[in-house]
Amino acid sequence: MNNQPIDIALTIKAERTAREWSIGELAQLSGVSKAMISKIENAQVSPTSTILGRLSGAFGLPLSTLLHRAEGRSGLLSRAAEQPRWVDPETGYSRQQVSPREGWPLELISVQLPPGVRISYPATAYAFLHQQVWVTQGSLTFTKGTTPYVLEQGDCLQLGLPEEACTFENATSQVCEYVIALIRK
Repeated sequence: MNNQPIDIALTIKAERTAREWSIGELAQLSGVSKAMISKIENAQVSPTSTILGRLSGAFGLPLSTLLHRAEGRSGLLSRAAEQPRWVDPETGYSRQQVSPREGWPLELISVQLPPGVRISYPATAYAFLHQQVWVTQGSLTFTKGTTPYVLEQGDCLQLGLPEEACTFENATSQVCEYVIALIRK
């Protein structure tokens, strides 16, 4: 995504205004400050993955849907060179949308989680999804609520709808790569 902060800014603002919410209402629903939402909507800052997770949860959208909308993608074929990658400016967490477009029940997302990085999402960020997490390189500690799952290369975890916050953590000194397969209800 070439104009990442601008595209995300326009998408966040469009989602908020479509619901006729004030910045204060979105702040209250998401737990993100009014000042930060204003900076995001004005493309003054690029939001972190945690903030995007909170905003998508407030909208009742999966994070992947919010990013798809920011990317404005369509079509049946997703060429590797054209697959948008979003990078968290704070942690270096990288998320590449592999699936061709929004609207299909299955989405594939490739993630790189740098060493020592921990990303948490509220349960609301997982609206209407089932997911599988398949580790393709390294080690990942996935925690749902208070239950940790340590996944090594080749391991795959099946999850239903989380009713609790979830955390992805790379507690190692090597990059962890994994694929998330999301299925919409």
